[in-house]
Amino acid sequence: MRGRSVGLSAPRRFMVDLLHFASRVPGVPVQREMRLGAVRAARAAADPRPGWPALFLKAFGRVAAEMPELRRAFVRLPWCHIYEYPSSVATVAVEREYAGERAVFFGRVRDPGETPVTELEAQVRALARSPVESIKPFRKMLRFARLPRILRRLLMWLGLNLPRSRAHQFGTFGLSVYSSLGAESLHPLSPLTVTLTYGVIQRGGAVTVRLVYDHRVLDGATVARALARLEAELNGALCDELRAMAPAKQVA
Repeated sequence: MRGRSVGLSAPRRFMVDLLHFASRVPGVPVQREMRLGAVRAARAAADPRPGWPALFLKAFGRVAAEMPELRRAFVRLPWCHIYEYPSSVATVAVEREYAGERAVFFGRVRDPGETPVTELEAQVRALARSPVESIKPFRKMLRFARLPRILRRLLMWLGLNLPRSRAHQFGTFGLSVYSSLGAESLHPLSPLTVTLTYGVIQRGGAVTVRLVYDHRVLDGATVARALARLEAELNGALCDELRAMAPAKQVA
């Protein structure tokens, strides 16, 4: 059959480059079945009601503050070693319409564990709804993707392996989720040390939460403990913050 050739758009070229390096990371998934009924009820009563990505970003940021292993990365410069960052930077994958194509863009959220949920929600909404050209990481990604391939690969390798610039360029952990479409990712590929994803949240609050981790940096038992702490954080401090967002009852 005679088909047609479809050129690689700028976002698609960036994704090809990113997956080139992600494929070299020995990523291993670990999942936990969580019970978030109390969080679901508190979120439903909150005004304004934040999205689940903002809640997971904050909870994981708080867990990473307690567990330095979640803030580490394997880098090759000036020699192969593990580098630890003082705080977390989340990289959030969002689907946007660009030049007539649905494409994945990556935005960053700094220190989510110390950011109020309402502010996190505003940042996530901006990544999902503001004009693509108005968001600095998106503009940078598009400019980068228009460079020659050999230069793109060199710059991305340097960005992933220069310790001080890595967190600024790529973040310390990723969030990739499309449960709002009724589906979940089983093993998202990423060059980051940890990528967080979760499935559809059921009416009773049951949900599968998954961390894909770089086995050069972490071991499975550490990730399993991190998932347990994440569930406790969601049902604890995050639930309390959501309850505080509920409007006061009107007095007759």
